[in-house]
Amino acid sequence: MKASQFFISTLKEAPADAEVVSHKLMMRAGMIKKLGAGIYTLMPMGLRVVRKVEAIVREEMNRAGAVELAMPVVQPAELWQETGRFEKMGPELLRIKDRHGHDFVVQPTSEEVITDIARQEIRSYKQLPKNLYQIQTKFRDERRPRFGLMRGREFIMKDAYSFDRDQACAKASYQGMAQAYRRIFDRFGLTYRAVAADSGAIGGDLSEEFQVIAATGEDAIVYCPGSDYAANMEKAEALAPTGPRAEFSQPMSKTATPGKSTCADVAELLGVPLQTTVKSLVLATDILNQQGEVLKTQVWLLLLRGDHDMNEVKVGKLADLAAFRFATVTEIEDHFGCKPGYLGPLNLLKPVQLVVDREVAVMSDWICGANEPDFHITGVNWGRDLPEPALVADLRNVVAGDASPDGQGKLAIERGIEVGHVFYLGTKYSQAMKATFLDHNGKPQLLEMGCYGIGITRLPAAAIEQNHDERGIIWPDALAPFTVVLCPINAERSADVKATAEKLYAELMSAGVDVILDDRGERPGAMFADWELIGVPHRVNIGDRALKEGKVEYQHRRDAGASAVPLADIVALLLLKLKP
Repeated sequence: MKASQFFISTLKEAPADAEVVSHKLMMRAGMIKKLGAGIYTLMPMGLRVVRKVEAIVREEMNRAGAVELAMPVVQPAELWQETGRFEKMGPELLRIKDRHGHDFVVQPTSEEVITDIARQEIRSYKQLPKNLYQIQTKFRDERRPRFGLMRGREFIMKDAYSFDRDQACAKASYQGMAQAYRRIFDRFGLTYRAVAADSGAIGGDLSEEFQVIAATGEDAIVYCPGSDYAANMEKAEALAPTGPRAEFSQPMSKTATPGKSTCADVAELLGVPLQTTVKSLVLATDILNQQGEVLKTQVWLLLLRGDHDMNEVKVGKLADLAAFRFATVTEIEDHFGCKPGYLGPLNLLKPVQLVVDREVAVMSDWICGANEPDFHITGVNWGRDLPEPALVADLRNVVAGDASPDGQGKLAIERGIEVGHVFYLGTKYSQAMKATFLDHNGKPQLLEMGCYGIGITRLPAAAIEQNHDERGIIWPDALAPFTVVLCPINAERSADVKATAEKLYAELMSAGVDVILDDRGERPGAMFADWELIGVPHRVNIGDRALKEGKVEYQHRRDAGASAVPLADIVALLLLKLKP
């Protein structure tokens, strides 16, 4: 490709609404153009990157035995109503009506459609296993789309779905896909971790996320440096403290804490470690009748150490708390006689259901709210001041330094960007949609399923967050829009420079190198700045001075400066550097 034939549109400054590095650089490099909130046009430079992502994903999916198809973007609501997700998914699911008033959705994912295909097409165990995938546009009506392609509303995703005859076979298919994902991300040339994850709204009980490591990542990744343990924050278990509870040594006392409503403020006022305080979180669950009316509300009090944060996913997995909400101020005042900020488990107006974090269950002489403005209670102890907690659970996010659940050391935390996710679904969808096959004994059995996603358009943004500097993007070879750029200097004034550039361009094209020749006639500084911003990893500068010595200049995007290379050797050098 020659630059004069291509579409290059770089900017000196990023638009004001671009927040993160990848959004700024993709806009400045002319890779994307905003059309609406969370909706972007993939410009030619950006589309080349996306196509390279798709090609690697497609090759590895095919290698793993998956078969490609393409499902409609617009899907009948009836299928989503069969699984209950038409109502459950909330406003992120874009619901539309056609001219006849029939309900449809714009697909955010395609479990329902693929299950409908399977129940029509898979009749016998002899047709199993099957794995079908697509690379297709999706839409999720994000409340607050942001960060460019990182969290857009319209995006491209690769989603695959496996079908098996039993659980053992389904888990084997899951492991096969997990290994295919590792090959895919290895080929991308990115630093990533595969971490155990919660299945969330998709369902199932076995799940891994693939996270690209980046300081700007939205997700916290928990791992043990001394072992293979890795999980996302929602999944990572906080182990119960070892050893018996310390003996209490303080009397319980009501203590004035005027204007100090947070654990941190109370600890500072009293001159005690934050770890001696206990925070109170008030939740509620509603029991509904068939008409959706509230019959009864149960109020819950969760106790966590003052320096710990509640993990909503863990709490939602506790019995009777799956549909929890945070209690209203009115509900809190009715049960505690006090507004939030001074709450605690003592002196309640009405009983509540108490749930205690593992750490709090072994604390002694702790501090909590007195259920009275401007007062806390110090020296609280289990067994003396409160009954021993009946319900103890892991309620919190882990912190760096916690013991690893595998017993192999201490946990560390780093940031990551989720770009892939694999799930074992079991029969969640096949049962809801009655997708069965005849097993070898002639009896109908539910299909066992798995699903596997990769964010095709999110991945380039994640790669940029991991690979950039003050000059622009630094693409890994596998993802770069062009792998090599030839930069002739003042070619319009030197026939030798122009001829050498054309000859080198032809040789690299013949060798199968993805090369672009910048024949726009730009000044050297502006030309180099463009390609450093765009992030092409290998650059060859062709100038009169070096040619007089039979040389050109080579510079990798990560290099501080260019190196002189004999013209006769440059093609061989590039092919060596591009060798996988």
